[in-house]
Amino acid sequence: MGRVQNKVALITGGTAGIGYATAELIGQEGGKIVITDLRPVEGEASAQTLRDNGYDATFIEQDVTDEVRWKEVLAEVVSKYGRLDILVNNAGVGEETDLENSDLTHWRFVNSVNMEAVFMGTQNAIKQMKLNGGGSIINISSIEGIVGDPKFGAYNASKGGVRLFTKSAALYCAEKKYNIRVNSVHPGFTETPLLANAADTFSPEDAERINREIAVGYMAQPIDQAYGILFLASDESRYMTGTELVIDGGFTAH
Repeated sequence: MGRVQNKVALITGGTAGIGYATAELIGQEGGKIVITDLRPVEGEASAQTLRDNGYDATFIEQDVTDEVRWKEVLAEVVSKYGRLDILVNNAGVGEETDLENSDLTHWRFVNSVNMEAVFMGTQNAIKQMKLNGGGSIINISSIEGIVGDPKFGAYNASKGGVRLFTKSAALYCAEKKYNIRVNSVHPGFTETPLLANAADTFSPEDAERINREIAVGYMAQPIDQAYGILFLASDESRYMTGTELVIDGGFTAH
């Protein structure tokens, strides 16, 4: 217990799946939690559940693609807690598309949520964390930011962008001596609402291939990803920056 005691964590897309599991775990380990999401009803309910479990939790409504809103959210966090120690850029979208028949609107939407929001979150967190004397930024990418998928071109591009942007931001913070670490997490197939929506489009052949190629034999639960995020948020990972933590049950080992 107490691995992130009294640290203030901002988690985007924090009302379900990996984001919510991370919020719970950070709460268990003594952190103060701010979750953001587009959905105010779900957000308030999630924050209340966290509070009912004894955690210090707040919900802030946020569209992560809105540049002005990022500044407002950071100001609200600092107004309430006085600092920001951890940012988990978790909000994301994914949808199967046919490369020849998809359009630029879809491409821009996926990249605005999955990559541009990560840029804005990282930028604003750095400006605040340097005033604290340091912090940890964890950008949620995907195994599909490492390997390709013929049916998820925009998603591949966005998550691959997160992977390399994370390395650039880590080097920037190190060069500036801000004591801010920036790392990416690359979840494999995890039983979340996002995967459930995507799985509706999987063919029987796709499903069979996925289950066969997960070396441990089963899909992850959100808590499996949350444990890795907690590690990167805590001082236990103080010597890690600019790296990628792959949590995929061995899928990319093939």
